[in-house]
Amino acid sequence: MEAQIELEGLVLAVLAGTMFCVEINKSLRVLARVSGKMRRNFVRLAVGDRVKMQLSPYDLSKGRIVFRLN
Repeated sequence: MEAQIELEGLVLAVLAGTMFCVEINKSLRVLARVSGKMRRNFVRLAVGDRVKMQLSPYDLSKGRIVFRLN
């Protein structure tokens, strides 16, 4: 299994198809989608929410949101 990079970020925009624009460290913006467990448990995200996300070491421009911190 690949090693995932876990980071915290801030949701900047809600996009179509359960996609979100997430800002990491005030400099990097990542396109992220919601993980399956969050969808199954009906966890809703809004602009301004702090989230924990996983990034692949191969493509740092896309990620998966795994937890809402607020």
